[in-house]
Amino acid sequence: MAAAADGAVPTLAIRSSVAVELWSSAGAKQPYEHKPNLPREETKSSRSICFSPDGRYFAYSNGVEVKVLHVPASNTGNVDWPLQCKLPRPKAFYLQFSPRGNYLCTWEHYAITKDRPEGAANLLVYDVATGNEVFAIVQKNQTDWQPSWSSDESIFALVVGGEALFYDLAAGPSEGFASASRKIGGSRGGMLSLGPGNCPPYLAFYTPGAKGAPSMCKLYKYPALGQNQTVACKSFFQADRVEMLWNKRGSGLLLLTSTEVDKSGASYYGNQAVHFMATKGDTCSVPLSKEGPVHCVKWSPKANEFVVVYGFMPSKAALYNLKCDVIFDFGEGPRNCAYFNPFGNLIVLGGFGNLPGAVEVWDVSKREKIANLKCADTTHFEWHPNGEWFVTATTAPRLRISNGFKIYHYSGALLHETLWPQGQELLGIEWQQYADNTFAEPKITKAKHEGIKSSQPEASKKAYTPPHLRLLKEGKNPEKYLPQPTVPGLPAAAPGLGANKNKKRNNNSNKAKGNNNINNSSNKREAGEAIPQDAAAAATESLVQEQTTAAGSTVTINESPRRPAPKHRPGQRNQQQQQMEQPVEFGTPRHRVNGNVACNNNNSSNSGGGGGGNNNSDKDRKIRSVAKKLSDIKKLKSRQSQGETLELNQLNKIEMEAKYLEELKALKLSV
Repeated sequence: MAAAADGAVPTLAIRSSVAVELWSSAGAKQPYEHKPNLPREETKSSRSICFSPDGRYFAYSNGVEVKVLHVPASNTGNVDWPLQCKLPRPKAFYLQFSPRGNYLCTWEHYAITKDRPEGAANLLVYDVATGNEVFAIVQKNQTDWQPSWSSDESIFALVVGGEALFYDLAAGPSEGFASASRKIGGSRGGMLSLGPGNCPPYLAFYTPGAKGAPSMCKLYKYPALGQNQTVACKSFFQADRVEMLWNKRGSGLLLLTSTEVDKSGASYYGNQAVHFMATKGDTCSVPLSKEGPVHCVKWSPKANEFVVVYGFMPSKAALYNLKCDVIFDFGEGPRNCAYFNPFGNLIVLGGFGNLPGAVEVWDVSKREKIANLKCADTTHFEWHPNGEWFVTATTAPRLRISNGFKIYHYSGALLHETLWPQGQELLGIEWQQYADNTFAEPKITKAKHEGIKSSQPEASKKAYTPPHLRLLKEGKNPEKYLPQPTVPGLPAAAPGLGANKNKKRNNNSNKAKGNNNINNSSNKREAGEAIPQDAAAAATESLVQEQTTAAGSTVTINESPRRPAPKHRPGQRNQQQQQMEQPVEFGTPRHRVNGNVACNNNNSSNSGGGGGGNNNSDKDRKIRSVAKKLSDIKKLKSRQSQGETLELNQLNKIEMEAKYLEELKALKLSV
């Protein structure tokens, strides 16, 4: 990795399950590694690492205390990173520097002890120059714990219990943090955000709706915080939560509103909407042309445009101006996030999380795509301050296997790759920050940058081919490779378990009916009467049951098998059974003997009453199978006539049409 033109060398801060360390590289073809002059501390309890926005300090927690290191002006040579101060916060969970790096905020989980049943302050502010604590307060909310600062650090504000508190630090931290100078709000769920750039700043305060009233967000110009001193106001319904995003100049604000539950049931993710507010007083809703959730909203560092990724997959991405008009549509694709580089001339559209990791690099000014690459299992993405490189990492606890990080050039070239050792976990990674104007805006070209080859195996890009088609391409007969049955007499493709159960049930029912017919025939033969051919009716009923079972439906029997059959006197038949008897379809004449219907059918006169029915049911099953294949061939021909390209196995199936027609004709003649 090449250093910047002014001598600045990019450094990576790494937090793992074994240590906190900083890595650096000496050139584009040199590996990223830990240098002897760079800090490294072995610890398994580090919760957070953080660079100050201006790049002067680096802070990290080690489970015992929080250490703040002074970053040297240059990382070349054997330049040490001196210790600036130590903070006695062993349970520090989050760290955040103020905009100019003069203060460090720490947050830890709120806890109640026997000694302090009211709970101790868990949000603390320290003066980095001296390491002294200057402010402490109870902040139970973990989601929005971060306080707000003005760009010149003259105003400190935070929301506690729905009320926004403002501290004026112009006279110094000792006097400014003593008491709040102003307050607004008071309702639970309120949110506050101070805009960057302007001094005194603009600020936005959100109040959730209650009892049918809409939610509301108001813009103020500090210190005018009266009810009638609002700069702009936007009200909206269906907002359980609001995310406020300022542009770099502090002149525009985007509101991403969301509800946890979609009452219409159209989306699992709830409802989302995007609204725009300007410090000039303009407000509007951002139009979205596709239904679905809003995945990502990001401002360009140029502060005059923003991007929205929205809609059901494949999602859409569009670039908007300050009038909320679409100035460029990136089209649809599998993506759910967007990242501008620090200069706003490049944007990455990625699909991470539950998506396969497709990454698109676009030239924003020319509105053209530069590179396509795939970064699977990415949990962290960050641009380098030089605007040309970016890092992708797979970190724990999101993913505990295949941890590591890769550094890419915007042209898609892989510059560095590090895979974490097995048994260790990569927990976090962060680029070293630099002061403004340290790097010049890069010139974007389509030239492919020279890179290295990844050590990880690439997934095959070939389409999956079933085994029988692979055998056909090799000139082999797939039927020779079918698994042979272990029991003699069974077909090669045995039916499923459910089909076997239904078949056994039907066979048992047919056997019971056949036994009844045998008993009736023997009794009537002893009496010298003509034997009624009731086996034909039984065979017909068996055929209907076999057809129903083969079609995959449930066999319905009018009488429950557990209910005992009604008793009848000899010589009488059940009236319901007589009504259920259908005309025999075998083409034989019918005659009545002693009030009973008899038919002269040789197939149905066999003792057992099911042999002929089973043969016919097998033929009918074969006929249905062949007919289904011919129906599928007809559909494939229709698709082919419409210009659709068919697969090789589908074309082979169409060629078998003549064979199936002959087979169907032979089966119908043998019935």
